[in-house]
Amino acid sequence: MVAQTKRIAQRLCEAEGMELVHIEFQREPGGRILRLYIDRPGGVTLNDCVTISRQMGDLLDVNIENVGPYNLEVSSPGTDRPLSQEIDYDRFKGNMASIKTIKPIGGQKNFKGVLSGISGGVVSLLVGDGTVAIPLQEIARARLVDYHGESQC
Repeated sequence: MVAQTKRIAQRLCEAEGMELVHIEFQREPGGRILRLYIDRPGGVTLNDCVTISRQMGDLLDVNIENVGPYNLEVSSPGTDRPLSQEIDYDRFKGNMASIKTIKPIGGQKNFKGVLSGISGGVVSLLVGDGTVAIPLQEIARARLVDYHGESQC
C-alpha cells in the first residue's frame, strides 16, 4: 500500500509544486490511517492539504484495490519533520534531530543531537562532545526537533 501510494503521491505533489515528505500507513484506535506529509518552500496551507487530499482520494480509489477501510490524512510535516530520504540528512545538516535505531549502538537506541550529514550510508550526529555514526539501514525512525522551516533568503 505504501509503495503504491508513494508512486502516485510523488507524481501528484510534483505536478502541484510540492514535496512529498513522508507516508505512514498504520493502525490507530480509530482505524487504519494513511497519512501523507507534504511541504513546499514557504510552507503549505490548508488549501494545499485539501487539494492534495481530494486528488489523492480519487487517485487511490481508481488505482488501489482491496485495501479495506482507511482514513486519508494530508498535513504539513510540522516541527518534528520526518527524515525519510537519504538526501534529508545532508539537506538538514546543522539542525537538531532525534534518531531511534533498530539495534543498540554503543549500548543505546535513542539519540538526540545535531545532524552533520551522511557519507557512505552512515549518518553523523553530533551528540555532546562526540560524534555518533549511525548506519542508515539501522535507523528505525528519524525526525527533526523543533524545526521551523528553511530560511527564505
